[in-house]
Parts: sequence; C-alpha cells; structure tokens
Amino acid sequence: MLTFTDKAREMIRSYIDGSDGELAALRIHMEGSPLSPSFELTLVSDDERGDHEREFDTGDFTVLVADAEVERLDGATVDFVERVNESGFEVRPLPSSSGATPERRAALQGPLADRVRKLLEQQVNPAIASHGGAITLVDVQDTEVYVEMSGGCQGCAMSRMTLRQGVERMLREAVPELTAVHDVTDHAGGADPYYQQLG
Repeated sequence: MLTFTDKAREMIRSYIDGSDGELAALRIHMEGSPLSPSFELTLVSDDERGDHEREFDTGDFTVLVADAEVERLDGATVDFVERVNESGFEVRPLPSSSGATPERRAALQGPLADRVRKLLEQQVNPAIASHGGAITLVDVQDTEVYVEMSGGCQGCAMSRMTLRQGVERMLREAVPELTAVHDVTDHAGGADPYYQQLG
C-alpha cells in the first residue's frame, strides 16, 4: 500500500526506538483536496489506535491509516527530505490518485462550482489573457476551492499576488460562502512565465 524510502524508514525507526517502548506505530492522516493534500504523521502508542483505523505492517514498524483514507494513500511514497532551510517527512501520492473520481466530478457540478467557474471564465481569464495566463477550477471541497494557473501565470513571480489580491477578492465578493481559495499549480514547471523570478 505505502512505500517508505530507506531514509524515511531509518528516521521512523529511530524515533520509535528512542521512545523507550512508549510509541509503537506511525499514524498517517491525509486531508484537503486530492489535488493538494496535506499530511500529518504522528507516532502513537498502542492504546491510541482508533476503532476506524486500518493497520499495515511494513516489516520495521506498524502504520495506521483511517479506513476512509486507505484508498487515497494507496501507492504513496513516504520520504524524509533534507533541504537548505528545512527537513522532514514528505508524502507523495501517486499522480493517478488525483484523477477525476466520481466524487470530484460531482463536486465540480455543484452550484458553488458553477458560480466560481462562471466568474473565472467571464471576468478573471479575460483580464489575465493579455499576459497569456488562465486560471481553471479543478476541485471543490465543501466551501473551499482549488484552482490551477496556466500559461503566463504558471511560474510567474506575481502569481501569488494575482491570486490573493485580485482573484480571491473577486471570488469572495461574488460567492460570499467561499472560505478559501487554494493554488495547486506546479509553478516550478512553468515554461513561459509572464514575470520571471529574480535570482
């Protein structure tokens, strides 16, 4: 179900061994949109295991995953990464796990999705078309929406400001029940950003 890199296994095993037997399993919790999930990894004791959790033996330690999240985490890789200013665990789901499931297709057909999509198509995209950009609605979770920027907006140094100061403000005015707008764009993959990052 889950794959752990050698470094991740080593780090988890060291934390469990260092707990003097108090911690026995790794709980992985996934939340947010399948397109932009966030993960929480917690070491827990035997008596903290939930009734609705499934247990997986990795050979080195036990992993606990909520029943509802098992399918979404199937095939994911857990790694321990060390970068210049940060280090920690990173969970990478399979790309196919963010595909157009029936639930996602249904979410994109609701009234909130329709209003957001209409605003993007009629007001936002014509305004950023001069920069060769476009913004697309890709998912809806309750009252939160997930958008993807493309063209000149993908990788643009001003994309964050465009989204927060312009697009999000317009969406919140038009759709008051909206609580959050998330950008799921792979900005590092932008081939022709309108404004280049400096440095």
